[in-house]
Amino acid sequence: MNVGGPQLVEHLELKLPESLAQFEEEQANRGSSVVFLIRSGQAEAAFSLADKIRPESRDVVDKIRGMGKEVMMITGDSEKVAASVAGELGIERYFAEVLPQDKDKSIQELQDKGKKVAMVGDGVNDAPALVRADVGIAIGSGTDVAVESAGLILVKSSPLDVVRALALSRATYKKMVQNLIWATGYNVIALPIAAGVLAPWGILLSPAVGALFMSLSTVIVAVNAQFLRRVDLAA
Repeated sequence: MNVGGPQLVEHLELKLPESLAQFEEEQANRGSSVVFLIRSGQAEAAFSLADKIRPESRDVVDKIRGMGKEVMMITGDSEKVAASVAGELGIERYFAEVLPQDKDKSIQELQDKGKKVAMVGDGVNDAPALVRADVGIAIGSGTDVAVESAGLILVKSSPLDVVRALALSRATYKKMVQNLIWATGYNVIALPIAAGVLAPWGILLSPAVGALFMSLSTVIVAVNAQFLRRVDLAA
């Protein structure tokens, strides 16, 4: 006796009874997955399974797209189920009926096209894809394998934390650039003046004042970094 989805039926080259085939089509149109009970080479029963979409999931997709990022979905569910969920969440591109070992290949395909990929997952089957992705994000309540494979873990298991993580990374990068510009500006401008490059024109910066500016530069960089605390991560 075996239990599995449409892919198992296809692998075993079985023909579904008309009643089960109709049941599968009806449930797929509702966004539900179907699992078949197979015994003695025949599909004898079918069960409908459906994941409840979190209320905040649509908001998460909208916010990530608002950041200029493309949102995609990779799932082992059937084409109809994937299309139903993607339509409800507003996801334009998705990969359906992807076998566990092929999720990693899907990530590789996107990377080969020059895309930077952040993968969010929580299951054992997601582990290879989490490792392959440029940034692997695991749901804290997921499997230990997924958590160990990811570079970032959402402790509260809230999809909204994906948005917060992206917002924080953007703000951090922005501060790094600002601090780099300030530090570079000091070294390019203040140090040559302190060395006497402009002395023939009467512009001279004493070593003591140069040292003061250097200390001031360090303080400004540190203070600027503290402004990260004011970043609205929910935006």
